[in-house]
Amino acid sequence: MAKGKAPRRTLDSYTLRNINKTIKAGDCVLMRPAERSKPQYVARIERIEADARGGNVKVHVRWYYRPEESIGGRRQFHGSKEVFLSDHYDVQSADTIEAKCTVHSFKRYTKLDAVGNDDFFCRFEYNSATGAFNPDRVAVYCKCEMPYNPDDLMVQCEGCSD
Repeated sequence: MAKGKAPRRTLDSYTLRNINKTIKAGDCVLMRPAERSKPQYVARIERIEADARGGNVKVHVRWYYRPEESIGGRRQFHGSKEVFLSDHYDVQSADTIEAKCTVHSFKRYTKLDAVGNDDFFCRFEYNSATGAFNPDRVAVYCKCEMPYNPDDLMVQCEGCSD
């Protein structure tokens, strides 16, 4: 007779010994890429599960994509710390988590006094199959008619005062 799958239980939180941080559903994390030359992956934890003995901890994640990972690639108005919340879900070992991070709303990010290495912002949701964004457009500014890039210094327009 074949062995059945071991039952798994959902955890409220889990402490990562390698970084001495506790994670829970809703937290954002940086995950180790398969190739060390690539940047860490950004994900939001949806659920944490362990086997019956409390080992073999898995995290159910929803991935954030960087602009260069999306159809159409990075554009001039994308900030260096911009990520898109995707419809791409996955299950990963908790051992691949390298750090906790914060993904801010665009508005909150632009009001930060200092941006740290673990700070990102998201203003779009991204459909990984179709390449569609939600919202499909954002406010544009002045003569350049480009969305605001928080990495670029914005100067007030003499014509429209924006």
